[in-house]
Amino acid sequence: MKDGKILTLAIESSCDETAAAVIAEGREVLSNIISSQIEIHKQYGGVVPEIASRHHLNNVNTVVDQALEEAGVTIDDVDMIGVTYGPGLVGALLIGLATAKAYALAADKPLIGVHHIHGHICANYIQHKELEPPFMALVISGGHTNIVEVEDYNTCRVLGGTRDDAAGEAYDKVARVLGLGYPGGPLIDKIAREGDPEAVEFKRVFLEKGSLDFSFSGIKTGVLNYINSEKQAGREVSVPDVAAGFQAAVLDVIVAKTVGAAVDMGKDKIVLAGGVAANSMLREMLEKECAKHGLKLYYPAPVLCTDNAAMIGCAAYYKYMAGERDDLTLDAIPNLKL
Repeated sequence: MKDGKILTLAIESSCDETAAAVIAEGREVLSNIISSQIEIHKQYGGVVPEIASRHHLNNVNTVVDQALEEAGVTIDDVDMIGVTYGPGLVGALLIGLATAKAYALAADKPLIGVHHIHGHICANYIQHKELEPPFMALVISGGHTNIVEVEDYNTCRVLGGTRDDAAGEAYDKVARVLGLGYPGGPLIDKIAREGDPEAVEFKRVFLEKGSLDFSFSGIKTGVLNYINSEKQAGREVSVPDVAAGFQAAVLDVIVAKTVGAAVDMGKDKIVLAGGVAANSMLREMLEKECAKHGLKLYYPAPVLCTDNAAMIGCAAYYKYMAGERDDLTLDAIPNLKL
């Protein structure tokens, strides 16, 4: 504790960002250090787990030191250590978890394990100081696409998820087919602005009636089939039009299901979280649909959309305040359920 405020040192290493942060009272960011590996993995067209783990190992202690220094605190000032323990890449998770355990043991501080998706949702508490549960959340990233009912700070219920590819994963794969590069989400979002979403129409997959689940593998296959058929016929493929058509097919379904879930369950707020939450078209479409139904939309700044430790620190704080603690037997769970 410092200046009467409860401090959390948080560590995040679930995928390819090595991150550490110091958070005061759950919502005040004193530091938020992120060491990104995007440039490293770009040459492979996606994250290589072994390479990610190696770079986490090289970077994690430096990142923690930087977070403490920027916050102007020492490990003795910290009240707890928060850390992501799943879901994610098991090797990557283990490095962050081992580091957090070492600090917790050496400094005799409580250890708080955080679910990565819960962390993404909590990023909005940092951005919007007035935000409180309950609300409906859409968590959308490279590894996750979930509609989540948030009942209170520590109680989340998944109402729907992807049955195959996550939305961000589908974006990456389609971007690769279109020759745009990696990561695909921002590249498709940008070039789709130059295209006509009605020029190339792809099927909207809503699944069975009443389902809040998603399926994006069919849209991805549809894009591939379209490109192949056009090339075989000797016709030029308009990358902006294909990108715009693909994005419209994905986002139409996501927005309809998310807003529908909020309306059906009587929620007056929707919270957007995860890496794809930075997508400009998704935000515009949700803003428009929320306005139609009298719903308030919240989303974090771009730096809080991608993987970061500030969001993990926020989630850890609310678990700590509820009396939750973990011991040093806490293990990484790559397929951890919310």
